[in-house]
Amino acid sequence: MTESELKSRLSEPFLGVELPDLPAPHRGKVRDSYSVDGKRFIVTTDRVSAFDRVLGTIPFKGQVLNQLTNWWFSQTEDIVSNHLLEEVHPNAIWAREAEPIRVEVVVRAFLTGSSKTSLWTLYEKGEEEQYGLKLPPGLQKNSPLSMPLVTPTTKDESDRPLRKEDVVELGLASLEVWEEVQWVALALFERGRALADKAGLVLVDTKYEFGLIDGKVTLIDEVHTPDSSRYWLKGTEGEPAPLHQDKEVLRLWLRAQGFQGDGDAPMIPEDLALRLAGHYLDTFEKLTGKKAEPPSEGVREALEGVTL
Repeated sequence: MTESELKSRLSEPFLGVELPDLPAPHRGKVRDSYSVDGKRFIVTTDRVSAFDRVLGTIPFKGQVLNQLTNWWFSQTEDIVSNHLLEEVHPNAIWAREAEPIRVEVVVRAFLTGSSKTSLWTLYEKGEEEQYGLKLPPGLQKNSPLSMPLVTPTTKDESDRPLRKEDVVELGLASLEVWEEVQWVALALFERGRALADKAGLVLVDTKYEFGLIDGKVTLIDEVHTPDSSRYWLKGTEGEPAPLHQDKEVLRLWLRAQGFQGDGDAPMIPEDLALRLAGHYLDTFEKLTGKKAEPPSEGVREALEGVTL
């Protein structure tokens, strides 16, 4: 997309849409979700959040998240079924209704991160046992782990680390379901790493969400996007500061401003928003091999025509 197209979207961001023919939505940090007769209509906006706060918008971010997730669904359906029924607009899908498993399933291949639940943050404090882990002393930030690790968290307004046994003890999933979820998550991550490597990227870590449809573990929400994942440019993973292609760019900027979720949030400057948009679009194009194009029809105009 051209710089003028990005700047135009920055001045008129897609924050959501009113759909009076559908029931009242659940509004998340990024997505608006409408439950209709056993299906779910999901609209992905340009809103961006970090440290559990919605902070502004990134041009065309919603389109990238939606279309990249749908591409990943097609690349992983041999591993696990997903909830996608139909993409009706670059920002919107119809999906099957699922009973969500209330756990965010994070898989990590590197000791990194800046959020309060990141493995590096906890390791630096000597608190990685919150995930039921004991890592050797003396590891450096961004160093590779000996194998990918599953580090689950609660799915709340403010995430909390969980040990694997906590998931079952808290009634978040049965032992059988949780064992399947872990196996599927690791298989998805290996597929993601392989395809990212071919695209000149390193999939550092990612978050999956699962639900049950007719009792079957099903992949829902988003998959391997720059919101839910950390991507580094291949070849920079051994450097002290790998080159990010994801939302970590925003988190690092916020931390440099002294913001980690408390108090007044700084405004995202235009140049940073445009740089983030560039990273998101570049990641989409590298992975899919497709060029991202603005929708032929305006988001609001297209979605306002959606009826039951």
